[in-house]
Amino acid sequence: MAWVLKMDEAIESGLVHDFDSSLSGIGQELGSGAYSMSDVLALPIFKQEDSNLPPENETKHPPFQYVLYSATSPAVKLHDETLTYLNQGQSYEVRMLDNRKIGDLPEISGKMVKSIVRVVFHDRRLQYSEHQQLEGWKWNRPGDRLLDLDVPMSVGIIDPRTNPAQLNTIEFLWDPAKRTSAFIQVHCISTEFTPRKHGGEKGVPFRIQIDTFKQNETGEYTDHLHSASCQIKVFKPKGADRKQKTDREKMEKRTAQEKEKYQPSYETTILTECSPWPDNAYVNSSPSTTPTFTSGQVSTYSVPDSNSSSPNHQGEGTTQFVVEQLCPTATIQEAQQWLHKNRFSTYARLFSNFSGSDLLKLTRDDLVQICGSADGIRLFNALKARSVRPRLTIYVCQESQHARGIPQLASLQDNENGEGDSRAIYVYHAIYLEELTTAELAKKIATIFNISHNQINQVYRQGPTGIHVLVSDQMVHNFQDESCFVISTVKAENTEGYHVILK
Repeated sequence: MAWVLKMDEAIESGLVHDFDSSLSGIGQELGSGAYSMSDVLALPIFKQEDSNLPPENETKHPPFQYVLYSATSPAVKLHDETLTYLNQGQSYEVRMLDNRKIGDLPEISGKMVKSIVRVVFHDRRLQYSEHQQLEGWKWNRPGDRLLDLDVPMSVGIIDPRTNPAQLNTIEFLWDPAKRTSAFIQVHCISTEFTPRKHGGEKGVPFRIQIDTFKQNETGEYTDHLHSASCQIKVFKPKGADRKQKTDREKMEKRTAQEKEKYQPSYETTILTECSPWPDNAYVNSSPSTTPTFTSGQVSTYSVPDSNSSSPNHQGEGTTQFVVEQLCPTATIQEAQQWLHKNRFSTYARLFSNFSGSDLLKLTRDDLVQICGSADGIRLFNALKARSVRPRLTIYVCQESQHARGIPQLASLQDNENGEGDSRAIYVYHAIYLEELTTAELAKKIATIFNISHNQINQVYRQGPTGIHVLVSDQMVHNFQDESCFVISTVKAENTEGYHVILK
């Protein structure tokens, strides 16, 4: 009996040991952290549920792919976004590829899609003031565009368009079933949007973003399909090649261990998926601020008229450009708006913490030292609102007031006998001339008296014995400053116009 008990104890002990060892093995495997969830799912108890899981190769993929044919920088860390260097004004190919699988988006098969290409700021801080930055660039580079499409080199591009109000945007139609390559040119340089500093400037990165749309029920390309972008920096011609070479030489000097922390340089740049560009980008509800760039909207801007460049010009209905004086009580935001409005956007970030009173306290020497001699003097004159005197000022009045004896203003005074005496005060209009030409004079007269400039055929001056002398540019040059004239009009023969006579 004792022997049977000992055998039972031995068996029980062995079972416990085997069970403990099996648990110990499981603990070691779990503790090692090297097991895969796929190994667990391969167990028989999960095999029935395995068929319900989506295959790994059926993950969602974008319908299109855009490839910029320019090498990426080798000096980019592993987990950072790629960076590509471009030369200013050079044409770069962007290949538009159809990445759909069979059965994907059948509604666009055999149809065109529309893509909008933009150059925008990468830095979020600059994005908030993007319309101001671009407007400042426009003033400094009149007539230029930030982004252009090289149409002769492009392939498969249909109906390319550029909006004069959106200097950083181009758009076109293309067929995904055919080879399509858009050659783009970026004209803005990264350093144009950075404040000048001693010892060089550090350029800001841009983004090239492409948004693609399909037609809606009404035939308009508004249904969003895909968006992708990449990070770029733009240098002066051949500057991108030098920068790429410098980065490559720096990487060659690094150790093998340090190189592992950086991405390799790829021959092309693949644009990565991103959120679509907002339709209300650059929308500015304030009518007093600078014009803005709005998707699908054409903005207008009043350009200063050369005929009314004098700040003293008072003609009604003419275009004027008057330097608005900065108020000492202006806030920092109002001071920033004033800088952009008066074409000092380049220095807006430099004076980002200056209120109106801070700017007005700066002396001429201070501004020259900060902004350079040319812009410093220009900013000083703008802050002081110094006006430029016109070359010639004359005063004119309609003869009809004299003929009818109807004064616009009258002063009643008592004479020595106590009787009332009405003395007519006729109102004259001031005309400020800059070009000193007959055409300018006729235009200013027409504006003051609310008639069309085309209705004035000739301008005469009444000479001795009542003769009418044709007014020439030379005669206008010889007018005495602040001369007074009474204007009468004579119906021109065989035309609907008039002759103006200065008396």
